[in-house]
Amino acid sequence: MSREQGSDEPDVERARTLRAIADDIRAESSESKLVAAILYRISDLYDPDEETSPRDIYVNMREIIRTKES
Repeated sequence: MSREQGSDEPDVERARTLRAIADDIRAESSESKLVAAILYRISDLYDPDEETSPRDIYVNMREIIRTKES
């Protein structure tokens, strides 16, 4: 799968873009903080210095959401 089609191969620019968007949308509300956290976690897929998988991100975010709901 090519990067244009959503590959999870390292792509520093994509990681930077996702993190910039996360920074832009982060606000005081818990919802915006949660979405920003999700974007940061997804950006790890494209960061060559991070070792993560889509499953790791899913499990991590599921636990964060469950904790928040409690």
